[in-house]
Amino acid sequence: MPDPQHPSAPTSAAGTSVPALALSAVLERVDARYPSVLVDAIVEHQPGVHLVAYKNVTVNEEFFQGHFPGTPLMPGVLMIEALTQAASLLVLERTAATPHARTSLRGVNNAKFRRPVAPGDRLKLEITLGRSRTRLAKAQASAFVDGQLCVEGELLIAVEPGPAYVDPTARVHAAAQVGEGTIVGAHAVIGPDVRIGKRCRIGASAVIDGWTEIGDETHIYPMASVGMAPQDLKYKGERTRLVIGQRNTIREFATINRGTAGGGGQTSIGDDNLLMAYVHVAHDCHIGSHTIFGPHATLGGHVTVEDFANVSAGSAVHQFCRVGRHGFIGGYSVVTKDALPFGRTIGSRPARIFGVNSIGLTRRGFSADTVEQLKRAYRYLLQSKLNTTRAIAQIEQDGELTSPEVRYLIDFIRSSQRGVILRRPTRRAEEMVADE
Repeated sequence: MPDPQHPSAPTSAAGTSVPALALSAVLERVDARYPSVLVDAIVEHQPGVHLVAYKNVTVNEEFFQGHFPGTPLMPGVLMIEALTQAASLLVLERTAATPHARTSLRGVNNAKFRRPVAPGDRLKLEITLGRSRTRLAKAQASAFVDGQLCVEGELLIAVEPGPAYVDPTARVHAAAQVGEGTIVGAHAVIGPDVRIGKRCRIGASAVIDGWTEIGDETHIYPMASVGMAPQDLKYKGERTRLVIGQRNTIREFATINRGTAGGGGQTSIGDDNLLMAYVHVAHDCHIGSHTIFGPHATLGGHVTVEDFANVSAGSAVHQFCRVGRHGFIGGYSVVTKDALPFGRTIGSRPARIFGVNSIGLTRRGFSADTVEQLKRAYRYLLQSKLNTTRAIAQIEQDGELTSPEVRYLIDFIRSSQRGVILRRPTRRAEEMVADE
């Protein structure tokens, strides 16, 4: 077993060497100072998941002075404090906190004290991190002496993010606003009119410029370009905006442009979206929430992508088109008309509609009845040999098609300015997609 007196060489649970832990630096971020530091060594460490540490209990501890004269015992509250200090390392790793972040004990659930701890004991601290949120984490904690359980319980540990951390090599304009707990990586560039929310992460060499607002907990990866001027010859430097919501992930080399005066003046992105590497979002686009864009997916100007849509790798959506709610665009497709909600649109010039995305809808929690109603509505649109106007009339007259989703499908088609994709696939194309 590693020597707990030498924390410079901790090992993992598997016995392999792990990097030395700057224990003193970690404890500086806990609400504890000498003589209240209660962790002497870390001997097992699985980052953000599990940790084993030791506290050597000596008779010289200040808390023993005058405490139970003749029979000194370590107070139970200090056993909890030792466990909290050990757990803080895992919490700070898991939450990707800034170097300025601090932890504190918010509460203890189901604490049980099984055995006293006296001078000369070596207290083994075992921590396993459970569920964690941005500012609160739960940890299962227990302490042993000679293999006997002394104390156990669930710790509730609060994380105070502290002020933003900006790498010394980053260039952040003095007028820019960067929220607390945000980390700005090396060589990143942030312009004067940028507003970044709380607990964001800005990767190395990312560029954020223009009149750009970024919501809390958004992660922008290295080399991304966010908020630059629109790639439109009509743009003459007007004050136009980019507004990005919360908890978005924008991967490497993605490019997102601001709006234009002629297109409403704003590009917008909702919450909880994933934009993979090399995605391009052009001027005046409007993206909802919970969408996914595969690598190299490209949106022309003025495109609308509604909630829960999925635009797969290499696909392109023509300017002024829409992708409906829960719509799926297959890989390397070219969309030149509006793509139906709830459907699978796949193919290149022309793209074709492959029916309801029933698997995706089921995974999203749609009921079997709703999926069946959508399939029935799609059959009117694709297989009845009726034109679009008459097919919609038949859907509205069908007494079994009453779900809000069917109503939305009809409204989406009627509101289309460019027309919707209703071309059915060839038999060979259907077979190829089924094989995939």
